[in-house]
Amino acid sequence: MTIQRIKGGPRMSMAVVHGNTVYVAGQVADDPNADVGGQTKQILGKIDALLAEAGTDKTRILSANIWLRDIATFAQMNAAWDAWVPQGNTPARATVEAKLASPNLLVEIAV
Repeated sequence: MTIQRIKGGPRMSMAVVHGNTVYVAGQVADDPNADVGGQTKQILGKIDALLAEAGTDKTRILSANIWLRDIATFAQMNAAWDAWVPQGNTPARATVEAKLASPNLLVEIAV
């Protein structure tokens, strides 16, 4: 079986394709000065781009994991998520509060 690594680096790849499955690593915002809604929109755009590079799109996502620095921002993150996620093709999802890698990061998403 072939394995395709997308945007591979010394520590991790942004996405890995194995067979017909794409694994997208946890994505964070490029501009950590944005609020949680803005960071979520940035991340979802990055996920769209990675999925397109892998030859697929968000209608095919099976599962999503979301980490929030502060669970009190759940509604703000969901507003961005709900505007992005394709109705009728929503993935299984978990959202938890977690300490993220940098204090400026408010949300991280992996699919």
